[in-house]
Amino acid sequence: MQSIWINIQNYLSMFSLPVIRPNDIVDIIIVSVIIYELIRYIHNTRAWSLFKGIMVLIVFTIIASVLQLHMIMWILSGILNIGITAAIIIFQPEIRKALESLGRRNIFSDLLNFTLEDNAKSEEQFDDRSIQAIAKACVDMGKVKTGALIVFEKNDKLDEIERTGIPVDAKISSQLLINIFEHNTPLHDGAVLVKNNRIAAATCYLPLSDNMQIEKELGTRHRAAIGVSEISDSITLIVSEETGDISLAKNGKIYRGLDQNQIKKHLQILKLQTEDNTKKFKLWKGKSKNEKNN
Repeated sequence: MQSIWINIQNYLSMFSLPVIRPNDIVDIIIVSVIIYELIRYIHNTRAWSLFKGIMVLIVFTIIASVLQLHMIMWILSGILNIGITAAIIIFQPEIRKALESLGRRNIFSDLLNFTLEDNAKSEEQFDDRSIQAIAKACVDMGKVKTGALIVFEKNDKLDEIERTGIPVDAKISSQLLINIFEHNTPLHDGAVLVKNNRIAAATCYLPLSDNMQIEKELGTRHRAAIGVSEISDSITLIVSEETGDISLAKNGKIYRGLDQNQIKKHLQILKLQTEDNTKKFKLWKGKSKNEKNN
């Protein structure tokens, strides 16, 4: 009888909840903050695409392990081991910057600021007024052969490129864009970065494409536009200083000889995307309010 009672106690102990002590709560909070800050930093760098690729490989490895696909599991495990080591070597500068940034920042105040900034940006929409202003500026600069390079951020964050320039944070207008790229002005050299319907920064440096199939007649400005489109889903408008022709680069390809209507057509993609993002944000915001009211 005693042995039966002991067996029942051992069985019930399997379903007992662990005792949570104050130091366990502190431990969970610290780990959560570290993971949050790591994901937040990676999301704003080129490492985000690599991180998503690694997560896909991890998911496939788990599925292969459950289904006992030994050959696939062995191949994926080898790729993960090599990939993580290669990522540490390739992104060594980003890792160093992350550690330096962590030492300079007040984490808890940044958590609140990050949320407020994201909420404000989510309500910004790339509208027809901005499209009209950008198209007009490009056409006007093309007429007088003023070189220009305008990068539009989409889903992939371009914070690294933004940090290479001078902050502007201004509303989009044709007059401002023309003034920025005017010859012999302090901000004319480099690219302008547009984020969330605002001119975020000017004089930004872009990575040059090493594609050998690019036409030789295209200069550094076009090669830089193709380069940034190869590492992100951004769209870049280029006004040639030599010919005044307007081009657009996206997905590693360049489209030349655009007129004002064609520019507007390409930029409508940005408008539709920001509208979708705003709808998702408002839907999430509405759900959060309903949960609080309930």
